Amino acid sequence: MAPDVARFTNIKLEQCQGEIYVLCKDQHGCRFLQKQLETQNPESVHLIFLETNQHVVELMTDPFGNYLCQKLLEYSNDEQRTVLINNAASQMVKIALNQHGTRALQKMIEFISTPEQIQTIIHALKDRVVDLIQDLNGNHVIQKCLNRLSPEDAQFIFDAVGTHCVVVGTHRHGCCVLQRCIDHASGNQKAQLISQITDNAFSLVQDPFGNYVLQYIVDLGEPVYTNPLCYTFQSSISTLSKQKFSSNVIEKCLRGAEPSITTMMIEEMLNSNELEKMLRDSFANYVVQTALDYAEPDTKARLVEAIRPILPAIRQTPYGRRIQSKIMGGEGQGRLSGISTPNDITSPGQIPLGRHLVIAPTGTPYIPQQTSGFQLTNGTYSDQSQALYQMNGGNGTGQFNTASAAAPMFQSHRFSNGSSTFNQYNPAANPTSIRQPVALYGRTPEANGFNYF
Repeated sequence: MAPDVARFTNIKLEQCQGEIYVLCKDQHGCRFLQKQLETQNPESVHLIFLETNQHVVELMTDPFGNYLCQKLLEYSNDEQRTVLINNAASQMVKIALNQHGTRALQKMIEFISTPEQIQTIIHALKDRVVDLIQDLNGNHVIQKCLNRLSPEDAQFIFDAVGTHCVVVGTHRHGCCVLQRCIDHASGNQKAQLISQITDNAFSLVQDPFGNYVLQYIVDLGEPVYTNPLCYTFQSSISTLSKQKFSSNVIEKCLRGAEPSITTMMIEEMLNSNELEKMLRDSFANYVVQTALDYAEPDTKARLVEAIRPILPAIRQTPYGRRIQSKIMGGEGQGRLSGISTPNDITSPGQIPLGRHLVIAPTGTPYIPQQTSGFQLTNGTYSDQSQALYQMNGGNGTGQFNTASAAAPMFQSHRFSNGSSTFNQYNPAANPTSIRQPVALYGRTPEANGFNYF
């Protein structure tokens, strides 16, 4: 046993009287004191409290002392806990921003037990709510307040985030806290908060973080909140559909809004000039696909008829081929990262291997010549490493054309890491090309135990 540990083996707390504050900042001394608190002996708790309560700010931010403070807050009585909270109140924001202090302060909030203690916490934090939300450590303190306080006592948080919803919602940590505020707010509080967010929807919808707040509101599935949000985007559907982040919100609205609202949004797309631009756009084309999935039958028919004259001009693009397949009923509803996941070799319009592989502009499958021991035939892997890529339900044969296949190989903007790199396997030119980013996103064909992507 190490000497530092051994010195606390047979010692009693009374023998440490006058040295408890120093022991709090010692690794082994702190553990000894915590064990004394765990006995729940009122005399031991009181002795430790007497020698530490005046140093609570320092100890809450100490690497070892913060653990002692957490235990002390847990086992103190209401009177002792009130003294600790009052002593920490003037420096509570500083404590919340500290990597050690944030844990001790969360424990303090967890064990508040009287109205006086609650009001002390509120008074100490209310003027710095936004600063705390935007901090890596401080945001956890605000979330603890949401979890522990009643909606009425948490009103100071709702007031701050509602007034500064753009600043909060467009922040990495703030967008998460804003969603938690929606969760914890009561009826009137929630309505007021969502109304303030809706009033600032245009500032949030195009933001990398703010768009998630708006999607969260749609996911509530309550028309009283979803309808006003959708009306906010009226006359801007096409523009927002072409932007990376706002396009996700428009799709969410198409999925989650009432049929009348969905129809209103699709009506804006039926303008032929705007529709062609959307079909050619790397983001907006997915909005059109979602519209096809969730439109009412008569509206869908009108949308399909508006798209048909444009198809010949876009048929050779990856987006055009996918729109054409959707119109022909070749793909199911919805999307996963913008691309349907292949399931069955017999499913029309699907490629059974390699989720991001889009090869042929027609319904004819392509069978490449034997290359490095890999050939595609008959839909199985044989001893000669053969397999069939069957597309669009076709049964014909044809020569594989790598030039025509290369352009639509992937949708780079829908890759989660933004990668647009893809190299086919070529052992002569690049022996290391078997490990390419495409392997991270879909299933890859293997033959004779060898991965060709």
